Amino acid sequence: MDVFRVTGSRPLRGSIQTCGAKNAALPLFAAALLTDETVTIENVPELSDIRFMADIMRHLGATVERTEPTTWAITAGRLTPHAPYDLVRKMRASVCLMGPLIARLRSAVVSLPGGCVIGPRPIDLHLKGFAGLGCGVSIEGGYVHIDGRHLRGADLFLGGRHGSTALGTVNVLMAAVLAPGTTRIESAACEPEVVDVCRMLVAMGAKIEGIGSHALVVEGVERLHGATHRVIPDRIEAGTYLLAGAITGGDVTVEGARASDLAALLDKLRECGVPIEAPRPDCLRVRADLPHTRRAIDVITMPHPGFATDLQAQMCALMSVTPGLSILTEKVFPNRFMHVPELQRMGADIAIEGPSAIVKGLPRLSGAPVMASDLRASAALVLAALAAHGESWIQRVYHIDRGYERIDLRLQKLGASIERLPAEAMPRHLSAE
Repeated sequence: MDVFRVTGSRPLRGSIQTCGAKNAALPLFAAALLTDETVTIENVPELSDIRFMADIMRHLGATVERTEPTTWAITAGRLTPHAPYDLVRKMRASVCLMGPLIARLRSAVVSLPGGCVIGPRPIDLHLKGFAGLGCGVSIEGGYVHIDGRHLRGADLFLGGRHGSTALGTVNVLMAAVLAPGTTRIESAACEPEVVDVCRMLVAMGAKIEGIGSHALVVEGVERLHGATHRVIPDRIEAGTYLLAGAITGGDVTVEGARASDLAALLDKLRECGVPIEAPRPDCLRVRADLPHTRRAIDVITMPHPGFATDLQAQMCALMSVTPGLSILTEKVFPNRFMHVPELQRMGADIAIEGPSAIVKGLPRLSGAPVMASDLRASAALVLAALAAHGESWIQRVYHIDRGYERIDLRLQKLGASIERLPAEAMPRHLSAE
């Protein structure tokens, strides 16, 4: 198991290229199961989650090959409907295999992913959608059993207590594209990653209207064909690097960052007083090295186009060194504050009140040994460590490898003092393992 050793208080400077979006690439891989012809997917990031998805799809019977460093070819000839727990437990996004299996085989037996219950990160809206399409749905022994023999188009509403569901929308959509009749999905998610999946499905021969809106209309077709598709840039990765520039007082240009995908973040950065420029289309630059006055702000996470929950932890790190009292309210996953105790170890003044984090900004944080708990919490700890005075050790960095391609090497090119070391290199008195 690796750790990061980070020495902070160094402004980041330079340019960085955004990789392909993880949250688009994973369902795009799943969508390739909808045809027995070859689907080629370009601009795929090099992540552990991508490798896990490829392993699961090979188990299902698909041929999954990386033909170039960022290009994968997938051919799903003969498939089995069974996705076992020992593979699915590694990655929650693997639940989006249900839709394609139902569409192709009219059957799916997929394990509930590890840590996924009908509660904090539910799949109840996925199952509600499948049932609305005429499928029989049951949960037995930790597996979801879906009988799709009577799959047909229907009118569906996929809104939940915390808004629309991106993964649920694409999962149900993938079942609908091969369902006889017309499917209307109200309260559909409209995240850029959902739009990207829709565009590849259309390239494969699907008939979808309303792409990018909360109302999708799908005319089922008998079969889909192969296609070549390029994954959109990762807006969460782009936002993380912009926040890294902001928290270190640096000058960072993020190539491939689409302002239209990051409008809520850019709005909050400007409200916070951080200088932001757009020198070219699909390019954003944070100029925190220029004279500016940073101010406390309030942030509320919401489904797109609201402020992304996947950037809440990183924004929390920035607010911990921003003068004043900031409030970050989590409306998508109300308990998503696992990063707070670790930021507190670095000196951050943060209190949790229900679904909100109350952050009193301090002049600086202090380096400390911290423990990563999940993907975005890991990113927040890296950002905090980059800004902190002294040395930080970040443990369990395998979490960050799920969603950021070689983040240590990429940050080094911006001038960061960060290195990946084996866990044994960490001083024993600092390790919590």
